[in-house]
Amino acid sequence: MNGEQIIQALAAVRHQRPLVHNITNMVVTNFTANGLLALGASPVMAHAKEEAGDMAKIAGALVLNIGTLDEQKVEAMILAGKAANAAGVPVVFDPVGAGATPYRTKTALRIMEEVRMTVLRGNGAEVAHMLGKAWDLKGVDAEEGDGNAVELAKEAANKWATTAVITGAADVIASGQEALLVYNGHPMLTKVTGAGCLLSAVIGAFCAVDDQAARAAASAAAVYGVAAEQAMAVRGEEGPGSFQIEFLNQLAKVDKQAIQAYASIKKDGGEEDESQ
Repeated sequence: MNGEQIIQALAAVRHQRPLVHNITNMVVTNFTANGLLALGASPVMAHAKEEAGDMAKIAGALVLNIGTLDEQKVEAMILAGKAANAAGVPVVFDPVGAGATPYRTKTALRIMEEVRMTVLRGNGAEVAHMLGKAWDLKGVDAEEGDGNAVELAKEAANKWATTAVITGAADVIASGQEALLVYNGHPMLTKVTGAGCLLSAVIGAFCAVDDQAARAAASAAAVYGVAAEQAMAVRGEEGPGSFQIEFLNQLAKVDKQAIQAYASIKKDGGEEDESQ
């Protein structure tokens, strides 16, 4: 992929304003909705099992997030996921905190088994625990691990026949044995609750306008990361509160010039994307 494709994908999101159906956690609902609106997409949060499937059928993408779990929400996720699969709607899964408790891990695996995922997006610890590998967790947040994120993403992609995205200092996007690394973003994102959850929703928005999941995920990660860098440059030194607000501003402002100047994507093995 190249920089022009990122620019075209962002333009498509803003032109088509895809409906992104989120069944997400109570901590991040407002931030996720505002982030999608700032980007140019249209969010909806419908988690009642009585309507989740119907909403998923008409959405541009479905995003499932297990941050705050309960059995009714899990049932709604599976119903929505199966409806999305039947309708050809892309599904993004965020296994928040997988590995923190046996129930959370079991639930993440159950959802992966029952719903065909377009993209699996998590941090290294979450994906590792789903694969039965060791990685440190603190609550639902990842500690530093010594695993190879690229190999981990490739293993997950092959196991579940999906595009796997592992976020970190570099975001890894793997599909089969191929991987891209996106070097955009800023550590201040780790100080904002729901930053990863919003990225999953943004990936959903890009998947709604691009049927190549790996390209869509890489475009989303690059745009998201560039917006974070711009936000940090404008107001980040004031602290995470100011950064969070400015980040929403920059999701709305990020444009062709910013992407051309700052987007940094490399292929696995160190080969820089030819557009950079």
